[in-house]
Amino acid sequence: MKFFTKISTSILFLSVLLVVSLNATAASASPIDVNGGVMNEYEYSEVFFLTGEPVTFTGKAVVTEKANKNTLTRTYRFTLSGDKENATYRDAKLTRSVNYVANVNEHEGKGQTTSQFEVKGYSEKVTFGKNTYTLADYQYSEGMVADNLPASTFYSGNMVGRKIYKYVDGTTKNEDIITVHLNGRNMGYKNFWGATETQLMDSEIITPNGSAFVTSKSSDSKSRVMVYEPFDPSISSFTGGHSVISSSDMVSEYTYNIPFGIGKGKMELQKKNLPLVERLIVPKFRDLDRHQAKDSIEKLYSLGIFDENSQFFSPNTPMQRYQYTTGILKAVDLRVLEEPKKSKVPRVPIFKDLSTKDQDYMYIESAVEQGIITGVTPDLFQPDSPITRVQAIAILVRALGMEGRAPSPGFKTHYVDDYKISAWAKDSVYVATELGLVKGNEQNYFNPKQPLTRAQAALLTSRFLDFLENDLKQNYRDDIFFK
Repeated sequence: MKFFTKISTSILFLSVLLVVSLNATAASASPIDVNGGVMNEYEYSEVFFLTGEPVTFTGKAVVTEKANKNTLTRTYRFTLSGDKENATYRDAKLTRSVNYVANVNEHEGKGQTTSQFEVKGYSEKVTFGKNTYTLADYQYSEGMVADNLPASTFYSGNMVGRKIYKYVDGTTKNEDIITVHLNGRNMGYKNFWGATETQLMDSEIITPNGSAFVTSKSSDSKSRVMVYEPFDPSISSFTGGHSVISSSDMVSEYTYNIPFGIGKGKMELQKKNLPLVERLIVPKFRDLDRHQAKDSIEKLYSLGIFDENSQFFSPNTPMQRYQYTTGILKAVDLRVLEEPKKSKVPRVPIFKDLSTKDQDYMYIESAVEQGIITGVTPDLFQPDSPITRVQAIAILVRALGMEGRAPSPGFKTHYVDDYKISAWAKDSVYVATELGLVKGNEQNYFNPKQPLTRAQAALLTSRFLDFLENDLKQNYRDDIFFK
């Protein structure tokens, strides 16, 4: 049997380090350890190239985590067996235990988190009959930066590593050293509607028989999507409603070149978890029949983003600034500031025309604190005034924290009425257009000061949620895997 080493194909668990900064209701996504493995609620699988060809190991993986102040410790334990369908490897065994420690630093005032971590303990042994591969040394270093924004957190990292294995031929008793050099990077996002982390890894494996190279891609993704559920009986108080489907899956792709083994090739792994179905309340508006925004309005009402008590939504009336703002913040599940303890001195609202007694007031104060919104004047919010297109777009882009992706000041958008877009909003309009959140009319006018109707606000909010649910996943997984 030819000896070879494990191909290490994905980098560590960066997204878990965001736990100190993110809303607990948001999902985490992170490939399992550094092996390109995939996992569901039943089993774990990963691919090794210990004999110079792909060998799939499957079994049990246990992950434990402990946080203490600015330190996070995570331990992985694997008990795996070779492919039962392959007579050559069905008796192969793998046991591994690895302990990682990360130091997490919150940069107050900048809204960012940096992390540095390394391996603190390891053991690994792989057996193929009488032949054994034992991990003798493991050096690992990784750094990450996360931008913690109201609607979504974005992060990236890079790593280097070196693994040294001792190979023992059980027949000849000969011993050899195998070295694996790792160089990788990752990118990910996390928000209330989903999370995706994709890791890219280049591995160089140096053996007495020569060197081999592997490029791997691995991705973990979790998502929450809205699905309409029809109601078939014709005699009922409602005709249908929405569900939120929470799902998750992991995929890996290995591209390898082993000159002294199997040669060139590619293979994939994938595992999915059983989806979780959550039914939502059923809207009963009587003035939406055949309206173009009907689906969006009912979707947002089911989510509690619109909280109407009437049977009439009034889709063509103006959307008020207060309701639109609180609706967007509910849509992204914004973590609101903790409400101050009761005091004998009455609380003063952040704007004179708001009341601290309103049930959604803390959303406004939290949004001001995080730079998502401002008042019409320093003292007035004008909650009942119609919200304009440009005001609505600014709220979305600020929640994403992407104003900085616009060109240097002085640029012009491609809209015919660019001159009507206020300087304070031009960055947001540019970015929202590039992201596909908004576009001009048939004549390419943006109409920045045009008030949004309630139906238009629903369509815009629904498109924003679709961006969080689908566009980000497309960009962070599919665009990388299939480019």
